[in-house]
Amino acid sequence: MTDVLRRGRASLAFSFLAQGATFALLVTRIPAIQDRYGVSDALLPVFLAAVPVLAGVGSVTTEQLVKRIRPSLLLRCLQPVVLLALLGVGAGEHLAELGLALAAFGLAVGGLDASMNMLGVSLQRAYGRSIMLSFHAAFSLGGILGASLAWVGAHWHLALWVSYLPVVAVLLPATLVGSRWYVDGGSREVVKERQEQEQERVQAQAQRVVFRVLLPLCLVMTFAYIGDSTVSNWSAKYLKDVLGSSEQLSTVPYNVYMVTTLLGRSLGDTGVRRFGAVAVVRLGALVAALGFAVVAVAPGAWAGMLGFTLVGLGLCVLVPQTFAAAGRLFPGASDAAVARLNVFNYVGFLIGSPLVGALGDAWSYRWAMLVPMVLVLVTLVYARSFAPRPDRYGGGHERPRTADVGRGSNGL
Repeated sequence: MTDVLRRGRASLAFSFLAQGATFALLVTRIPAIQDRYGVSDALLPVFLAAVPVLAGVGSVTTEQLVKRIRPSLLLRCLQPVVLLALLGVGAGEHLAELGLALAAFGLAVGGLDASMNMLGVSLQRAYGRSIMLSFHAAFSLGGILGASLAWVGAHWHLALWVSYLPVVAVLLPATLVGSRWYVDGGSREVVKERQEQEQERVQAQAQRVVFRVLLPLCLVMTFAYIGDSTVSNWSAKYLKDVLGSSEQLSTVPYNVYMVTTLLGRSLGDTGVRRFGAVAVVRLGALVAALGFAVVAVAPGAWAGMLGFTLVGLGLCVLVPQTFAAAGRLFPGASDAAVARLNVFNYVGFLIGSPLVGALGDAWSYRWAMLVPMVLVLVTLVYARSFAPRPDRYGGGHERPRTADVGRGSNGL
């Protein structure tokens, strides 16, 4: 069974890496996509907002699908759709074709993200130790590779489909081959536990995740992605327009951010095993908040880059630990918990970029950077939700048993 788990872990890590590269190839070539299809500045935000909205729909739909289809099978089917949708974005000629490709990408990526993290949570449970951060480290590595390939395509003025085709041609068969070793339950004990829990679910007729228990993690996920989208969408503009950097230097912060997330996630599992998830989450929130504070008061470009580096080191641990915590809170309904929690990934993206942009235009981009700083600090209030075996939750309520979860009317 050890070999099965190891192969399952390696194949899932490669899936995360492939998704990181795919996502980076899309978001880093948005200006080229806009030029290819003649998308106006007024219409571009509509296209960009539609993707996370549809991804949220895909994530919610995945919760229902995994009741009938194994997450591993769903992941195996969705990853090719995401890759082909990326190729469709690069190969189309008309605005309608772009809309269809982005719609397919958004719907599929929501289910892909949810099913990947479902498998990650179940594998971590089978391993009996923290490994969730390693999967997200693979995503960061894929993001670095994708961003680098996008830079090559832009540098050599390659057509989008020329940049995307070799990547899809390599990753599509590789992910299909790797998907043979996905592991759904991880061990006989986990499989037996799931069978028993399925019987309890049938007897209860409808097992739902209690919203009040999951809410702290949903908020942490939202705040983390507000911070992430701030870096993704505003770091280059901030360095160039506020801190007076050159255009070339302004492209560096996002790459540095991805490198630091890779570093932090590579070391994070060791930190969780040694100090516990609560301590790691608290430290991550403090470091990320410090980074935003440095960005807000930075006198020049290099100080601003240091701030964004700290943000990456801090934020990188929050999202993987949030998924892991959801799996611990609801061991018998972890798939449903992960699917619902994943929606707040896209909520953070939808809120973060417009919020910072609106505050920057109306007030000051320096002051706008303090908003994600404060939101990340709020994570400290909810840090106890990340405890491995919490006995109590807000208001002194006892931890809900798996069979009792959601029997009331407060399900999300």
